[in-house]
Amino acid sequence: MKTLISFLSDYTFQTVALGSALLGIISGVLGSFAVLRRQSLLGDGVSHAALPGVVMAFLLTGSKNTEVLLLGALLTGLAATFLVTRVVSHSRIRFDSALALVMSVFFGLGLVLLTYTQRVPNANQAGLKRFIYGQASTLLQRDVTLMAVCGTVLLFFVVLFWKEFKLFSFDSEFAETIGFGIGGLNLLLSLLIVLAIIIGLQTVGVVLMSAMLIAPAVAARQWANRLWLMVVLAAGVGALSGLAGTLLSSAVPGLPTGPVIVVCVTAMTVFSILFAPGRGILHRMYLRKKNRTRLKLEGGPGL
Repeated sequence: MKTLISFLSDYTFQTVALGSALLGIISGVLGSFAVLRRQSLLGDGVSHAALPGVVMAFLLTGSKNTEVLLLGALLTGLAATFLVTRVVSHSRIRFDSALALVMSVFFGLGLVLLTYTQRVPNANQAGLKRFIYGQASTLLQRDVTLMAVCGTVLLFFVVLFWKEFKLFSFDSEFAETIGFGIGGLNLLLSLLIVLAIIIGLQTVGVVLMSAMLIAPAVAARQWANRLWLMVVLAAGVGALSGLAGTLLSSAVPGLPTGPVIVVCVTAMTVFSILFAPGRGILHRMYLRKKNRTRLKLEGGPGL
């Protein structure tokens, strides 16, 4: 008990836990729309595409300031999203194929640039690799403040366009027939998702950010039949996994915080897929078995 209290009272733990919880909330809310729009892989593509932006921002400015590096990641993330949408709309290539192609090219370019920085005189690349696998333990108060400000803006737009996003996510054709600008809504929603991904790069990295974006929404979808409830549950799952992962990594020396957070949210997702009433695999198996038993009793030995 004393150990737990010492963790909770530690300033570094509080900073990392708050940042991880904020990331979980933002990812859960925006990830819900990505799941409903069947664009779950977008998080994977954008997060991998952000790496060359981070390295190029460092090469051009020589600064390792988090805001500068994340701005570079945002630009290449938006560029990747634009390329994917253009390829899909102007060719017969499917969304998943275009995303895989763009993701591979951008991530490969990022690794090449990262290797190049090692050979540039006076270019110390130490700290850039944290964007690959994440390093939540390095979060500072200003990083958490940046996440809070950006997250507030993102959530504000979600609330402001709630009706439009809801209709667009479930029935985009009907939304278009009643006069909603589908192109504009898709662009705005994609921009919000990209921003949510960029916010989480420093915490869980480009490799694991897609799981942080999608897993809370998948878990929440198993328990909810209404959009607002799904969004709230996804935000709760994301925040809880962030807090649990931070606590576990602090309690066990050597455990990286970002991957532990992803393990926690994955465990919650697996539990939801198995045990959620109505949609859970085991619950449906139980209902089928119960129905077969009832039919045998009602129908007699002929069934």
